[in-house]
Amino acid sequence: MKASKIAYKPVGLALGAVSGMLAGAVFKQAWKMLGHDEDAPDATDEDRAWTEVLLAATLQGAIFAGVKAAVDRAGATATRRLTGTWPG
Repeated sequence: MKASKIAYKPVGLALGAVSGMLAGAVFKQAWKMLGHDEDAPDATDEDRAWTEVLLAATLQGAIFAGVKAAVDRAGATATRRLTGTWPG
């Protein structure tokens, strides 16, 4: 394994944590904007309809994937600017 990959590992882990927190906040705001309750339903919420549970899960997954990709890409780009090499 290249030294640049090893050096990027802790940065990648930190960016993953940041992207998870950011995605959670974005999803919460999106759920409110859609006019739903304060909290999104869990899969085991007995009082919520199938459609609401599946909509929430799909939206949350899409937002998480998009935010994670954007944060990872920004981190890799910044690493290349600082070190001259792509961390991948």
